[in-house]
Amino acid sequence: MRPDDAERTDDSRYPPIADHGLIGDLRTAALVGTDGTVSWFCCPRFDSPSVFGSLLDAERGGYWRISPDCRVAGTQQFYFPDTNVLITRFLTEEGMVEVHDFMPVLRERDPDHHQRLVRRVLGLRGSMRMRVTLAPRLDYGRDPHEVRRDRDGLCFVGRDTVLGVGATVDLDVDRNGDAHGEFVVSAGETELFVLEALESGQRANHHHAEDAEELFRRTVDFWRGWLARSTYRGRWREKVHRSALTLKLLTHEPSGAVIASPTASLPEDLGGERNWDYRYVWMRDAAFSLYALLRLGFTSEADAFMEWLTRRFRRPREGQAGPLRVMYSIDGDPELPERTLDHLEGYRGARPVRIGNDASDQLQLDIYGEIIDSVYLYNKYGTGISYDSWQDLIGVLDWLGEHWDQPDESIWEVRSGPRDHTFSRLMTWVAFERMIRMARQRGLPGPLDSWMRTRDRVYRQIMERGWSERRQAFVQNYDDDVLDSSLLLMPMVKFCSPTDPRFLSTLDAIREGLVVDSLVFRYDPEQAPDGLWGSEGTFSICSFWYVEALTRAGRLSEARVALEKTFTYANHLGLYAEQIGLTGEQLGNFPQAFTHLALISAAVNLDRAMG
Repeated sequence: MRPDDAERTDDSRYPPIADHGLIGDLRTAALVGTDGTVSWFCCPRFDSPSVFGSLLDAERGGYWRISPDCRVAGTQQFYFPDTNVLITRFLTEEGMVEVHDFMPVLRERDPDHHQRLVRRVLGLRGSMRMRVTLAPRLDYGRDPHEVRRDRDGLCFVGRDTVLGVGATVDLDVDRNGDAHGEFVVSAGETELFVLEALESGQRANHHHAEDAEELFRRTVDFWRGWLARSTYRGRWREKVHRSALTLKLLTHEPSGAVIASPTASLPEDLGGERNWDYRYVWMRDAAFSLYALLRLGFTSEADAFMEWLTRRFRRPREGQAGPLRVMYSIDGDPELPERTLDHLEGYRGARPVRIGNDASDQLQLDIYGEIIDSVYLYNKYGTGISYDSWQDLIGVLDWLGEHWDQPDESIWEVRSGPRDHTFSRLMTWVAFERMIRMARQRGLPGPLDSWMRTRDRVYRQIMERGWSERRQAFVQNYDDDVLDSSLLLMPMVKFCSPTDPRFLSTLDAIREGLVVDSLVFRYDPEQAPDGLWGSEGTFSICSFWYVEALTRAGRLSEARVALEKTFTYANHLGLYAEQIGLTGEQLGNFPQAFTHLALISAAVNLDRAMG
């Protein structure tokens, strides 16, 4: 940490990343803190500019807070069972109040979906004075708004955004265009606030307290009905189902896309520059998500994503790095130019604040194996791939056959330049091996002899150059000695037996070199500089990969202890950010799909192995 940032990382204006819950409507999502503040909300989509963004700038980002106007003795936050309806409870000497936060989802594939963020305040005991402040800052705080009042409520009107606010209490507007209100709620009473996205010229809707009960009930019914389709009945049902509900929240239902995370620029290193925008579809993350959803029986989500995915199977344009890009927008746009928002100070001073992501232009050859493996699994457990998609995949594999043997940036998206990454070669092997399997299982046409020659060439190359005699382990790059936890996936993708002596030796080396308690670093940046300043925490997905590797190696007791320990690093709701810091704090964008899908896979496989 830079000395001048030391104080800012402890800034009390910024609650810990872990002190938040997630709500959403399968179009976008919001983070709600344990203090009753909506501190991150982009509207109308995940990748739209923020309406509330105090998570990235406490002064200029905007927020919506509902909290007691007195000293709070304690707070509790939890999800209504088997749903994504979030409840924040405030306890004071005067009484007890709950705030119910949710975004109504009334039925799947709803073409008439009406986007609303509902906040319902319920008095449980005594009588408590509450305060509400609604301070939107449109377009990341760059678009000044005006406020219009009519008989049904308020409208916040910006250049491209119109938000209506209906409430059962009176709201005053100050000269900054922020709305404020004070009210008393007693036991048995309910007050309601609804923020809704409006079209230009629309008026805010008037809402009654009984409206909230109906919206609450129908939203609860939706989530419980969806979760009831899960086929998982194992030991860690609550953990697995919370991860499934989180993955569903990160699904853009109209398109079928699955985003990596709903947030942007939450730091991997407090006070540092490792701040990225994750509100896009990483091909790698989405492919693993498809696997996790299929394992739990959610085939309709797999169908929707496969439809989205196959539209990306096209031959590359002139000058394009390959037929597939690392990431896309929700609509499938591969152009995601990275920009900095210099007017925002960043979470606890972590700058720059970035939107967009230049990693979209990188060459990451591992994505081809991950995508083709997901197609293979979908072909095996889902509806099955069409002939047209198969023909497109052959074109993708033709390109990979000509370009696989070159340096790239690989899974960790390093910004230190291309290297010969062992993991990328591993997933190249997967791409060819899975295409061969599909062709044989389905009788699909393809040049199998050529594919087998390439597959075997890649295999031998990994064994000869990806193996370090000195470390007695598979290593990050050809001809070096750097350990990399992505290689824990070797037996999971069927490259080698989980009891192969070389893999067991790699597993032991990673345990000695990259594992602290049950938490796993992705690699040692001091041994392998990644082109960025600062350090980072352990990678949560790698911790679950470690559990699965132990499971497959037959070390079930060790795997169970590691899994149970890793569970303790989740936040109070069972959610994980990308990383866990040295003192157990959540770091990076939150919550992260990649981590939750790895949790599902690790738990399901350990359950099965334990019988």
